[in-house]
Amino acid sequence: MTLLSRRTLLATGTAAGFFAPAARAQAAYPSQTIRLVVPYAPGGGSDFTGRLVAQKLQETAGYTLIVDNRAGAAGMLGTEIVARAPADGHTLLYADVAHGINAAVYSKARYDPVKSFVPITLVGASPQVMVAHPSFPANSLKELLAMPREQLQKIAVGTPGQGSGPHLTYELLRAKVGFDLVHVPYKGGGPALNDAINGQIPLVMNAMAPVMPHLQSGKLKALAIATAQRHPRLPEVQTYAESAPGVVVYNWYGFLAPAGTPPEVTSKLAADIARVLVLPDVKEKFDAAFLDPMPQGSIEMARFLDDEVRQWKTVATETGVSLD
Repeated sequence: MTLLSRRTLLATGTAAGFFAPAARAQAAYPSQTIRLVVPYAPGGGSDFTGRLVAQKLQETAGYTLIVDNRAGAAGMLGTEIVARAPADGHTLLYADVAHGINAAVYSKARYDPVKSFVPITLVGASPQVMVAHPSFPANSLKELLAMPREQLQKIAVGTPGQGSGPHLTYELLRAKVGFDLVHVPYKGGGPALNDAINGQIPLVMNAMAPVMPHLQSGKLKALAIATAQRHPRLPEVQTYAESAPGVVVYNWYGFLAPAGTPPEVTSKLAADIARVLVLPDVKEKFDAAFLDPMPQGSIEMARFLDDEVRQWKTVATETGVSLD
C-alpha cells in the first residue's frame, strides 16, 4: 500500500460510524472562498509558486481561492494572521524555509511554528548553493576548507540578508566545520550576485533558482550545493555534506493550516494539491524555476518541520545569531 493510499484510508475511515461524518465533512469543504496567505510581497518565489498551485486548484478541484500577500516582519506578520484564523480550512499559509528560521532567531513571535499549525503538504524545494567569481582560487568547498585559517578569515561571503536561509546555512556550515568567513548581509540576493559577478565579493550563498542563470552563462562557478546527494542539474558540484556532514538545506514551500483544522479537510487538500503537482505544465514551470517537486503529505511534513525547527534553534544557540 502506498503512502498516499494509507493517508486516503486514514482520511475516509474504516468503521461505518466514522466514515459517514468524514465523508459529509469532505463533501462540504470548501464551503466558501479559501484565503491563501503568502507572507511576502508579490513577485518572489513564494508568490510565484503559491499562485501557480492556487490557480491549478481552482481549475482542477473547483476551489474558489484568493492569494493574499501579507508581507512584514520577515514573514511573521502573515504567519500570525493564519495562526489566529478559524481552524476550518478556509485560511491557509503558504510557508517556506523562514518558517523554521524565524522561530530560532526571533524570540517574540506570537505563534509556535509547530504547535500553532497543522501541516498539509510540502510542495517543492530549491537547494542552497555556494557560488564564486570564476577567478576565485578554490573550485569546491573541499578546496576552500583546505585554505589556511588566516586566509579564510579574510574571505567575504555575501547572503541576501541577516536571518535569510543562506545566512543560516552559512552559520550551520560554520558550526559544523569550525571556520569563519566575513559574512556580508545584503538587502536581497540580487545585489550580492551582481557584486560577485563584478568581482566585488568572492563568495555568495543563495538558492539554486537565482544563481543557475549565472552558472549557465559562466559568470559564476558553483563550489557546493546543500543537497543530500549530488543534484542532477549540477552533477559535478560536490554537496556540502561531502565536506560538512549534516549540512543539507532547502528553500522549501508548503501549505499549513491553523491548529485544530479537521484532518478530513487537510487530507482532502493534500490529495488535491498532490494531483496538481503532477500536471505536466506545473512540472514544466517548476523545472524552469529550478524547483524540485516535493509532494510530501501531512505526516512527512510534520516530521520535516520538527527537524527544521530543531536544526535552526540549535544553530542559533551555538552561533549566537539573534535578530531581536
